[in-house]
Amino acid sequence: MIEKYLEDAGLSDKEVKIYLQLIQMENASVVDLANKTKIKRPTVYTILDSLAKKGLVSEIDENKKAKYVAEPPERLKLFIERKETFLGELKNRFVNDIIPQIKSFQKETGEKPTVKFFSGKEGILSTNEDVYDGNPDGSPIYIIYSKDLLDEVFKSTETDKYKNTRTSAGIKAKTLYNWSKGEKKSDELAERIRVDEKKYPFFADISIYKDKVRISVLGKELSGIYIKSKDFAETFKSLFNLAFDNLKNKQ
Repeated sequence: MIEKYLEDAGLSDKEVKIYLQLIQMENASVVDLANKTKIKRPTVYTILDSLAKKGLVSEIDENKKAKYVAEPPERLKLFIERKETFLGELKNRFVNDIIPQIKSFQKETGEKPTVKFFSGKEGILSTNEDVYDGNPDGSPIYIIYSKDLLDEVFKSTETDKYKNTRTSAGIKAKTLYNWSKGEKKSDELAERIRVDEKKYPFFADISIYKDKVRISVLGKELSGIYIKSKDFAETFKSLFNLAFDNLKNKQ
């Protein structure tokens, strides 16, 4: 279990073996470590150098021979904090600089629709990220879904993740939904209208945001399609608003 956590923190399996072996010894030579871990000596040198750069191992001189000692386990916390800082800076660089540069390489003449097909639960979850990609500009998102089906397929933590992404960005929603257990009241970030699930059942989860449309089929075989096209998205928005406005007028 400890090994898994250390690997999750960013250490390789061989780095974990060397570090945990060293932590049990006062100090050790490369030969000692190679014998204890069954890792070849040239590889041990490389791993020790990598661990030293991570601040987890130090080299000492003992009787004119190089020995190595493990830094205290508390150094792991510092290692993770430095990694978090680096990843945060890298994320900002990608958002503000790298991604815009990559997009500038794209050559498009007129609108060139992007179409992606996906399958399985993970495919649906990963495509949700594509829907919210980009900076919010005040545009609402239009959603059609069956809460009953969503509750069957996904954990609340999974659906909450994307709801939180939307609400934290201040993206307002207009939703048409089925739910056999009752009604979800409208609030400042979502205007909701319940549709009779017996008369007009929904078997797909549909999101329309800016120039993107994502349709997930929530039957026995989870699958869907993602389309990035302004014309396609605008058509779906018109159909949505046609239904939404008519239902709203009848309330």
